[in-house]
Amino acid sequence: MNPGLEFVFRAEVAVAPPLVVGKSSHGVRRIIPILGGKVEGPRFSGEVLAGGADWQYERPDGVWELEARYTLRAGDGALIQVINRALRHGPPAVMERIFRGDAVGPEEYYFRTVAEFEAPIGPHDWLNKGIFVGIAERRRDAAIVRFHLVT
Repeated sequence: MNPGLEFVFRAEVAVAPPLVVGKSSHGVRRIIPILGGKVEGPRFSGEVLAGGADWQYERPDGVWELEARYTLRAGDGALIQVINRALRHGPPAVMERIFRGDAVGPEEYYFRTVAEFEAPIGPHDWLNKGIFVGIAERRRDAAIVRFHLVT
């Protein structure tokens, strides 16, 4: 049996300009503050609350490792914690365009995520019980992630 993917929602996460920490023991470190956003889809809708951040660093091989932590508020008021880990890489010219803030189609580079949710017991606890992967896209002032449940 092969796994399948079920689209569950799309998150549009508004972000502030990067805070560049500089070179660290892991590589060039950046912190991207999360300002808010919206979540819409067939299985979940709500908002992204301000206050989280995406911690990133560039590895020596040019791959960016990301870990975003933030909170969603469902339409019924339930709060869901998110830890979303990702890898992003592509041709140097494409990555340079992303860092300049140019519009770059998601098909031009690799940006995939694995998300872990912590939802209260109740109508959203299905988020606690699955493996979720995402296809992401970086824009000048937002990250777009299309989340899928691995079936």
